[in-house]
Amino acid sequence: MKLLFSEAPADYRRYFYPYVIWAVPELDETPADLFGFGFLPGTPRLNRFYLCRNLRVDLRRYRATSENRRILRKGAGIEVSLVARADYAFDDERRRAWLNYATARFGPGIMTERRLEELMGGAVISHLLRFKEMAGGREVGTVLLYLEEPRVAYYYYSFYDLEYFGRSLGMHMMTRAVEFFAERGVAHLHLGTCYSERALYKAQFEGVEFFNGAGWSSNLEELKYLVRRAGEGGGSHVLDTPEFWERFCPGGIETLDSVFRLRRPSASEGGVR
Repeated sequence: MKLLFSEAPADYRRYFYPYVIWAVPELDETPADLFGFGFLPGTPRLNRFYLCRNLRVDLRRYRATSENRRILRKGAGIEVSLVARADYAFDDERRRAWLNYATARFGPGIMTERRLEELMGGAVISHLLRFKEMAGGREVGTVLLYLEEPRVAYYYYSFYDLEYFGRSLGMHMMTRAVEFFAERGVAHLHLGTCYSERALYKAQFEGVEFFNGAGWSSNLEELKYLVRRAGEGGGSHVLDTPEFWERFCPGGIETLDSVFRLRRPSASEGGVR
């Protein structure tokens, strides 16, 4: 992959000179390669990815907890099936229902009709998980997915009938997806980003791990520390914080491993790869 560093606003008072890190896949790579390095899709065409604190479940280590089983029981009577995007009818009724759901749950203007059309027309949505009532066959929920078996599944957006809100259908759909892809032998299910307390519900699965900038960590205390720290206003960047090193990497920077390596270019090359 090619890495691009897009400048973000600097803060001279705190020595912040930030870059947003983009990755562009090369010809011998698939999206699963970039997911593995902590990137998520930045465009529906899958031609640009961004590095972030995203969560995934190592499905080989997943075991349902008592809480997972409780959530699954609340969805009794609902069946799930995997549908290829080409076989799914994205009609006006579904379009209206999903946009109404997005307005109610995310707020006005977050998911626009244009944005939804771009997603459904892009390579980033290869499959959907369809949730239907077993009695009557009514579709009550849908998950938009990128699937590259057996390496990765990406749980991108979900929409469901808000009549089911009190039955925790949204959490049931995510838990069911974890179980579904674990049973299919998929290695990792990505669940999006985690930057706030509200997003920590994604971390309730055995085998969950997050990308911390250097690699994948399964230390949930580290994740909660980063979320809490950001909520309190942050301060200096995290690797310039003694508390971080003391708590999570007491051996110091020399012992911190990273999935990223740069090699020295040869004389015939014009830059670093």
